[in-house]
Amino acid sequence: MNQKTVDMAESDKSEGGVRAVQRALDVLLAFRPGDDGLLVAELLKRVDLSRPTLYRLLDTLNTKGFLVSEGEPQRFRLGPAVAQVAHAWSAGMSYETVAQPMMRRLWEKTRETVSLHVQEGVSRTCVAELPSTQPLSFKRGVGYRENLVRGASGRSILAWLNVDKQDLSVYGAESTEEAKRCTEQLRQIRIEGYATSRDELIQGAVAIAAPFFDSSGRVVGSLGLFGPSARLSEEVVRGYAVLLREEAAQLSAALGFKSLEP
Repeated sequence: MNQKTVDMAESDKSEGGVRAVQRALDVLLAFRPGDDGLLVAELLKRVDLSRPTLYRLLDTLNTKGFLVSEGEPQRFRLGPAVAQVAHAWSAGMSYETVAQPMMRRLWEKTRETVSLHVQEGVSRTCVAELPSTQPLSFKRGVGYRENLVRGASGRSILAWLNVDKQDLSVYGAESTEEAKRCTEQLRQIRIEGYATSRDELIQGAVAIAAPFFDSSGRVVGSLGLFGPSARLSEEVVRGYAVLLREEAAQLSAALGFKSLEP
């Protein structure tokens, strides 16, 4: 066998190995939050694999601890090796680090102040900010803290916490009227996928924010954009809201969130 033949054989083997890894990852990514174990028949509907190939991959993943199986017929669940990898990843991860590409894209497209907020109890705290370079602009700074009921960045988080109206006082509502008004706002935020505020915390300022979620489906914070009302008309706000939702969805995906939609 000449060197060229050997090189081609090695190349074929390498490509076959890569395909096997890709298929194994497809199997792992087929699992979604809320799955109570999956049968082989259910997995076959989610991955484009033949039954024999799927069985071989399941056997390997089970041996390595990435899957566990039980029952008859066999029902597969994610195994302890997945938790080990997830722990190693999360230990070196911060929301602000993961969010940098999304924040940078928003900043480059809008040139307005872009910030990242995370929930801390009944409040939200700014953990990262890219200030606008325009002469007329608004910023609050890293470390800024506010009740969840206040502003777009807070309410975009609060809308996904399923808080009853009578409990909104805990999150900052100061009266029954404010709680009622906030309840309507939260309902609309869940429908539209983003929150807005105008002249609320700063006179002349407009804020837009969209929530992001972790791998468990829990809302953990919001991605926000701030600017003066002189530049952020209702039409501009609607356009920026689309960008925010897209980037917030990208951030959620980067944190391991997978929609429950098929």
